Amino acid sequence: MEDKNTWIGFGLIAAIFIGFSLFNRPSKEELARRQHYRDSIALVQSQMAAEAAAMAQLQEAADMAQTAEVLHELNVQRYGAFAQAAVGEEAEYVVENEVLRLTFGNKGGVLRKAELKNYKAYGDSVNPLRLFGPDEVAMGYTIALADNKMIRDTKDMFFVMQPVQTGANGEQIVTMRLLSDTTGHIDFVYTIPQNDYMIGFAIRCVNAAGLLAQNYPYMEMYWNQTVPQHERGRKFEERYARLQYMFVDGDIEQLSEQKDDNEEENTRIRWIAYKDQFFSTVLIANNEGFDGAQLHSKVLAKKTGGMKSYSMTSQVPFDPTGAKETGFRMYLGPNHYNTLKAYDEGVERQDRLNLKELVPLGWKIVAWVNKILVIPMFDLFTSWGMSIGLIILLMTIVIKLIILPFTFKSYTSTAKMRALKPQIDEINKRIPEEKMQERQQATMALYSKAGVNPMAGCLPMLFQMPVVMAMFWFFPTAIELRGQSFLWAPDLSTYDTLFSWNKDLWLIGDHISLFTLLFSGVNILYTYVTMQTQPGADGPQANMMKWMMYLMPLMFFFIFNDYAAGLSYYYFLSLLFSILQTMIFRWTLDDKKMLAEMEKQQAKRANKKKSGWAAKLEQLQKEQEARMREQIKQQSKQQYR
Repeated sequence: MEDKNTWIGFGLIAAIFIGFSLFNRPSKEELARRQHYRDSIALVQSQMAAEAAAMAQLQEAADMAQTAEVLHELNVQRYGAFAQAAVGEEAEYVVENEVLRLTFGNKGGVLRKAELKNYKAYGDSVNPLRLFGPDEVAMGYTIALADNKMIRDTKDMFFVMQPVQTGANGEQIVTMRLLSDTTGHIDFVYTIPQNDYMIGFAIRCVNAAGLLAQNYPYMEMYWNQTVPQHERGRKFEERYARLQYMFVDGDIEQLSEQKDDNEEENTRIRWIAYKDQFFSTVLIANNEGFDGAQLHSKVLAKKTGGMKSYSMTSQVPFDPTGAKETGFRMYLGPNHYNTLKAYDEGVERQDRLNLKELVPLGWKIVAWVNKILVIPMFDLFTSWGMSIGLIILLMTIVIKLIILPFTFKSYTSTAKMRALKPQIDEINKRIPEEKMQERQQATMALYSKAGVNPMAGCLPMLFQMPVVMAMFWFFPTAIELRGQSFLWAPDLSTYDTLFSWNKDLWLIGDHISLFTLLFSGVNILYTYVTMQTQPGADGPQANMMKWMMYLMPLMFFFIFNDYAAGLSYYYFLSLLFSILQTMIFRWTLDDKKMLAEMEKQQAKRANKKKSGWAAKLEQLQKEQEARMREQIKQQSKQQYR
């Protein structure tokens, strides 16, 4: 019963709530009024927000106007009549000739990007090679103004590019103008020839004498540049990337290419070069040169994409009256020997730039061989329109023919000593090791009677070493090899790959070069052939020497694995020809006939007085033997005292 009453109570309560809700429900007119009210509130809030935004914009505009006015006043205090050039919008302008694409920026009025149209960076077959870009170069000047004002860095000032003009010889003249509020201005003038990597650059003052400080006949300047990686072989490119500079007297110096380096020079400098393996940016000061410089070079990490970071600060002459311009030249191009050498043609010795020294050709005697033999020969064969692979083959043949007399002389000397080996073995059996000096004396006496000079085999090798070393220096720096393919190698200026992987391994790196592998294999064969032609020796030392001779080709593999494929290809060919030469010599020179001829010579010399090298050597041996006997006597006397 109680449960029934409970449920009836819940039902009555629900009915009361439902009835109350229906009775108090607003009419349609009431609902419409409420919606209109809400819409009005939203509209008012929207209008208030719009009015607040408008007020904020007006306030911001007022603040900006006030800030601009304040900024202008500050610029007037800093830059005087050049205050208007302190503000502006950045813009870039591209100018091209047949070999260069140059991008100038109005902020700073300087060259912001230089591209070489006839070259490509490794891995990019579309775009011209970028010598430097906007984020990789900075150059600016400090200019003293009248009334103790100063432009501390022209890179912060906005220049106005004038219409490009054409000179009498077809050169383009680009003028970046730093305007003042008078008729006076400062021009950065660039002269770009039709087909040349060397451009002119001059700073000129026009009607600005009253705007500039007349007691500052110089400008401070700086030049910073990062050299990006252009080649496949970073190791080699890094080795040849360096900051070089030439003094006014012609001496050339450089900063270290292996580590960070700094130098402060107080002597006048003619030019400063930021270079890598195959390309350079060179700033050349006309007239009096740079008044000394602080130079810096920094090696960059591989992940940065750059090779080296270079910087310089210096002073250059500056005429604030405008009567004389501050002149420069800038070379933006390849390290091509003949191209750089051409800038000194018809120039007096004291005025030569010697930019060709940017191409490393080795030590003095090696460089001399490269300049008078290797480069002219390479240029001759190149002019015939042949492939680089065939040119290297022809160069190998010519060089082998040039050093053939020295090679033959060396082999003949070795063959004579080999023919005398039975007699030398007899001397070694007859005279024990304890009497080494007596054994050597007997051996030298035998050589003297037979007319054999043991040094005759070494001297010819010394004569041909400059030629061999010249080729070692030439191939890694010859830009003509860059991008030239041969057989499986797509670029003879860098290493070729048989196998490659993503991680550097100790000694071997991240690849195996097939040309280096072939060169090392042929080197082992050449070592074997050479060992067969040697007189030979017995004992542990001789065996160790043989093993060392066979170990050298293996060491060469690890050394040359990163070298240019063109160099490994040349050494491969050179060793093949050397093996062929050795076999021909052995077929044409009979040891028995040679021994019989030497015995005849011995008989002729038996009754003749010794002279020349043999007599001198025998006299030296006797003197040494006498000195040793005297030393033994003195030691014996001291021992028994």
